[in-house]
Amino acid sequence: MRSLLLVPADNPRKIQAARDCAADVIVLDLEDTVSYENKPRARQIVREILSEKSGGEPAQEIMVRVNALDEAEFNADMVALLDNPPASFMLPKAEGAECLNRLARHAGPVPVIAIAAETPGGVLKLPTFAENTPDNLAGLTWGAEDLSAQLCAATNHDEHGHLTDPYRFTRSLCLMAARAANVEPIDTVYVNYADEEGLAKSCAAAFRDGFTGKLAIHPAQVEIINAAFTPTQEQIRKARRVVEAFAQKPNAGVVSVDGRMFDRPNLIRAQRLLRKLPRYGVS
Repeated sequence: MRSLLLVPADNPRKIQAARDCAADVIVLDLEDTVSYENKPRARQIVREILSEKSGGEPAQEIMVRVNALDEAEFNADMVALLDNPPASFMLPKAEGAECLNRLARHAGPVPVIAIAAETPGGVLKLPTFAENTPDNLAGLTWGAEDLSAQLCAATNHDEHGHLTDPYRFTRSLCLMAARAANVEPIDTVYVNYADEEGLAKSCAAAFRDGFTGKLAIHPAQVEIINAAFTPTQEQIRKARRVVEAFAQKPNAGVVSVDGRMFDRPNLIRAQRLLRKLPRYGVS
């Protein structure tokens, strides 16, 4: 999952625009982007989309972001969706691994992307996802905007446009927890969707650090996100050289490629990159 595009589930026009773009995952949102009075209509639209029949596999995975567990709207979401559940759920304001166990009691084994750091309590409980990983956990992401509101912060960026310390810490902890739990780490949204250069830099930094994808809030962001999280031909070439060098010397702890030394952790990183290629149609 490189690009996960959040779309208000009560807006057919925006849903169609999402389906016309190249997002890997369309996240039909029943939570923050839908007003309370429109939530029943949004649920009905989601039900209709999930019941559609097609001649083959859909081009995009359909995920549904439900309301938070402790909100009354969550129960209404479950009643509306569980007779024909989506491929996966996104659970907001997930404070610790037990939240996913609670969701599983309603929804069964449907995979879940947890937005696990939208509240201070969620940040402090991020390690629980690695300590006792729920069976339905597919990935972890975080929310800078919700968290800054919870912290009563004036902003979550400094004068240079960089995340301030509380949010850099949260981003790093989310990445660590996801990797420790062996699930997908997904970076949060870049809210200025008109700033293509800023988005590209944010994506490049996330890919550099180990995230596998990013949340999007506008179809215009999808192409930039997909490009950033798809390995380049040069990265693929280097990874193959490392794998080949170790294959030629299976008992070696270190090999030399193009005048540089590579050890076993480099081999693991190269193998992981190459395993991603079929997912994105790259050879």
